Amino acid sequence: MPQALLPPPLTAPDQLNATLAHQGFAVLSAASVCALAGVSLSALQALQPSWDQLPPDQYLKDGGRYRRRRHASAQLRADQVLNVPHRAHWQPLSYNALHGGMQRWFEPVAPEVVQHTAWQALLRWLGGVATAAQGAQPWFAEAHQFRIDTTDGIGRPTPEGAHRDGVNWVAVFLVARQGVKGGETRVFDVDSPSGQRFTLTEPWSLLLLDDTRVIHETTPIQPEQAGGWRDTLVVTLRAHSFLDDPATAV
Repeated sequence: MPQALLPPPLTAPDQLNATLAHQGFAVLSAASVCALAGVSLSALQALQPSWDQLPPDQYLKDGGRYRRRRHASAQLRADQVLNVPHRAHWQPLSYNALHGGMQRWFEPVAPEVVQHTAWQALLRWLGGVATAAQGAQPWFAEAHQFRIDTTDGIGRPTPEGAHRDGVNWVAVFLVARQGVKGGETRVFDVDSPSGQRFTLTEPWSLLLLDDTRVIHETTPIQPEQAGGWRDTLVVTLRAHSFLDDPATAV
C-alpha cells in the first residue's frame, strides 16, 4: 500500500520574506521558485541530467555507498555570481559530529552546470533573499549536488542527524525523486521543541531555512522500486566569509 505523505506547508511567493521572518523557514512550490528567480521550469529541468554524472562520496564515515555529490563555491555580490577556485568543504565538529573537522575535497560541479543560466539565476535570487533579510553584503555560497540512492537498501540524506550547517541560509531544492519511500523533511526551532514534518515530492520545490534559527534533517529513504534515488541541490549562504578550516587560515 502506498505510503501516506504529509504535504509541505507551501508559502505564497508574496509572503516569502514575511514567513522567513516569522518562523525561520519557508517552502515554495516549483512555480513559485520560477516566478521569484525569473527562470523557467524547462531551464531548471535542463540541469537535471547532470545528477546522473555525480561521483561517489568518498568521505562517508558510516561505511555507506549511498551518496554521490559534487561541490561548487561562489561569491554573490549584488546581481553578480563570482565563481571562486575549487576549494574544500569544511565544517566544525560542533555542527557536524560525523563528518566535521576534516577537509573534504569533493569533485567540482561541471563547468557547463555552473555557467548555466538557470544555475546562475537561482544563486542570484538566493543572494537577493538573504540581502532582503539581513541587508546588502557579499554572500559566500556553497552549492552541493546530491544523489542519495538505495544501493545499501537504505540511503541517508542527513547521516549526521538533525543539524545546523554553521551558515546563515540553507536552500534545499528537491530535484527529483524516483522509486523510494521515506525522505521526510523535519524542521525544528533551535530554542523550542516545536517543529514541522512533511515530504518534498515536487521537482524543483524548495525548502529555505534560516540556519541561525532552525535545525533540519531528512529521514532515510528505502526502495519502493529497484534502483530508487532522491536528488537535491543544497545551497548555503554565509555572511563575511566561507566556513573554512582554521588550520588553513593565513
